[in-house]
Amino acid sequence: MMLNLLQVAGELEGAVEAIPQQEVMKMSLFDMAVKGGWLMLVLLALSIIAIYIFGKKWWMIRKAADIDKNFMKDIHDLIHDGKIRSAVGLCQKYDSPIARLVEKGIERMGRPLQDIQTAVENMGNVEVARLEKGLPMLATVAGGAPMIGFLGTVMGMIQAFFQMAQAGSNIDITMLSGGIYTAMVTTVGGLIVGILAYFGYNYLTSRISDLVFMMESTTIDFMDLLLEPAESADPSAHQEEAGNN
Repeated sequence: MMLNLLQVAGELEGAVEAIPQQEVMKMSLFDMAVKGGWLMLVLLALSIIAIYIFGKKWWMIRKAADIDKNFMKDIHDLIHDGKIRSAVGLCQKYDSPIARLVEKGIERMGRPLQDIQTAVENMGNVEVARLEKGLPMLATVAGGAPMIGFLGTVMGMIQAFFQMAQAGSNIDITMLSGGIYTAMVTTVGGLIVGILAYFGYNYLTSRISDLVFMMESTTIDFMDLLLEPAESADPSAHQEEAGNN
């Protein structure tokens, strides 16, 4: 019994030594993308579009939120001192939706409060639409990229089964590897692009929501400012500054 075990072990050792040592193949991400087929070009184009939209909107929102925390306090002081033009100049100093809302309200001072509020709200709607421009395209990439990846999966599996049908009884695993490889690569590529676009869309939407809240809060503060009993809030009450400017 022991002799038989030693004999089997010797045969296994000889068989292992007889197996040729194959080099380990290494594949870069570029090679993997190339193997994914022409649909990878579509996913590449979608990823470039998503990166461009995200970068542009991120910079725009960052600039829109960049305003002095004492902005409304300074506006309050200027209006109550009758320095209306100085208040408008302070608004124009900032490239921000909040400053443009206040500027629109100051320009309407002297009219009924309802007209001022309507003008400010309309300006707010314009600014929100400007901030949200491009986000639907980013959402489309987030939802469409995985679907394109799944399309590549179906096409790859069809290719694999077609090769099986053509081979008949002479089926070789190498015949199936190409189609299955294309299917897996396009799926991974589509999911990666879709996930990144999805997170980018939600991040930008959250930042815009925060900015809209700031705009609404500023609108309320400005309307409360107009309701304060102060003669100096009337732009016609101070003609000296207008004459000096």
